[in-house]
Amino acid sequence: QVQLVESGGGLVQAGGSLRLSCAGSGRTFSSYYMGWFRQVPGKEREFVASSNWSGSTTYYADSVKGRFTISRDDGKNTVYLQMNSLKPEETAVYYCAARAGRIRPGDYAMDYWGKGTLVTVSS
Repeated sequence: QVQLVESGGGLVQAGGSLRLSCAGSGRTFSSYYMGWFRQVPGKEREFVASSNWSGSTTYYADSVKGRFTISRDDGKNTVYLQMNSLKPEETAVYYCAARAGRIRPGDYAMDYWGKGTLVTVSS
């Protein structure tokens, strides 16, 4: 059974940092694009960042460029999202996803999704 399991969410003050992790199991994701998305209840899911297998190609939402960094450790089948200078409006459930093809901003059809981890940014 293929699974993506996110961790690292929690409560942080505005301006603070968190690092999210997403561990894959059930298959090797080294040839997959991996991505992070977020969703506020009542709103559509939003693309945050994605990376190819080597990390040589990454995409970021304009709103997080310069503050968030996606990275991956294929030896551990894990992708990370380092989030700095967090803002209260970035409070959301953050989801990890994987796709055999490229993940660009605006792409939402993924092969696999995690169940999400909640990030709460207090003002």
